Amino acid sequence: MFSKDLHDFIKKIRRWYAEDFEGFKTMYDAATANVVPYPADTPKELRCDWKGRGIQFLCDFFREWYDWHPKVNTGLNYIEKFSWINYENAYGMVFVTCGPGHKVLSDFTHLQGMQMDEPNSHRNKKLIKSWTHELGSKMEDYKPGPWSTFNDFFVREIADGKRPVAAEDDDTVVVAPADCVINMIIDQLKVDTPIPVKTVTMNIRQLLAGSQYADKFLDGTAVSCILMPDSYHWYHAPVGGTLVEARDDIAGSYYGMRDFPELLNKGNVGYGYDYEMFDHFRRGYVIIKTQYPESTESDPVEGYVGMVTVGLNSIASVNYLKKFKNIDGPVPVAKGEKVGNFKYGGSLNILLFEEKRFPALQLLQGQRIGVLEKKERTEGLFTGPYHAQSRQLRPLSP
Repeated sequence: MFSKDLHDFIKKIRRWYAEDFEGFKTMYDAATANVVPYPADTPKELRCDWKGRGIQFLCDFFREWYDWHPKVNTGLNYIEKFSWINYENAYGMVFVTCGPGHKVLSDFTHLQGMQMDEPNSHRNKKLIKSWTHELGSKMEDYKPGPWSTFNDFFVREIADGKRPVAAEDDDTVVVAPADCVINMIIDQLKVDTPIPVKTVTMNIRQLLAGSQYADKFLDGTAVSCILMPDSYHWYHAPVGGTLVEARDDIAGSYYGMRDFPELLNKGNVGYGYDYEMFDHFRRGYVIIKTQYPESTESDPVEGYVGMVTVGLNSIASVNYLKKFKNIDGPVPVAKGEKVGNFKYGGSLNILLFEEKRFPALQLLQGQRIGVLEKKERTEGLFTGPYHAQSRQLRPLSP
């Protein structure tokens, strides 16, 4: 049962610690006793030393996090500060992903969601004003408010004409499902065992929660599409066709990236990251049947594209439109059609393709490949490889 407010939440975790409820004290103390020091050059505002910290420290941290007013460029700070409790720490991973620790983080995430959904609160009005000011001219891409809650603002809608769909009538052209940072993950997906490929592993059957379509992506390709806090947070169909299966209710962890800063600090967000853990997170997926280039009217050649929507950290909200909620097909879907959204927090989509059907990211001349950023945004969201060198900076040969 979720706590009704922060006071109730703090009271509960104090009681659980005192009673060692389901091993809460044992697991928390083991996590903090085995903390691995964060890198020495970690920015000051992202540091938090969990070594040997007791229940009072945990309670104070949750209070500060709850009362905190995130800015656009600092939206991930508390997530990163909390992540040091399980950074390269097996005991910390157990604490945040299992038993009472998982329940506590689920409860706190629910409280944050209630806070962000509180209508017309002074806090949310202040946050909306701050974010719209920081986003500046980028707000011209969105439909105007007013927004009654911060989450309403966070999933604000794009203004008409601002995200035209490329090759709208050609379903062989795959489009980005969201405003995101894109990376190729892996090109030899395995079905039932995590097989290392290019230092990356992924359990495709587990990622798709045992879907009957998991085998379709055997030896195929996965592409990560990571949404940043100031991004447009609706996701859309990457291809058109028939949606044959969808789930938006796969339970999983809220926290527990063994090295969360690594996801941000490769210099290229998500590049070379180990995505195996995302098959344990709160998520959903859709499977779309589409046509391949050699298809003709008399001889249609069809295949499948998957999209896994993963809610991370202080978000865990994977919200599909009613049309696409937990279906067993068939439902027609147009390329670029809205599927759902993520509310406040971190999130990503993982696109899945069949073998030899998506060999590389390919663009036509004149299409967007990125933007020149203000230094403040780069420093706030892409905080640099302060403990891991970007692969982009490594020699091309040994």
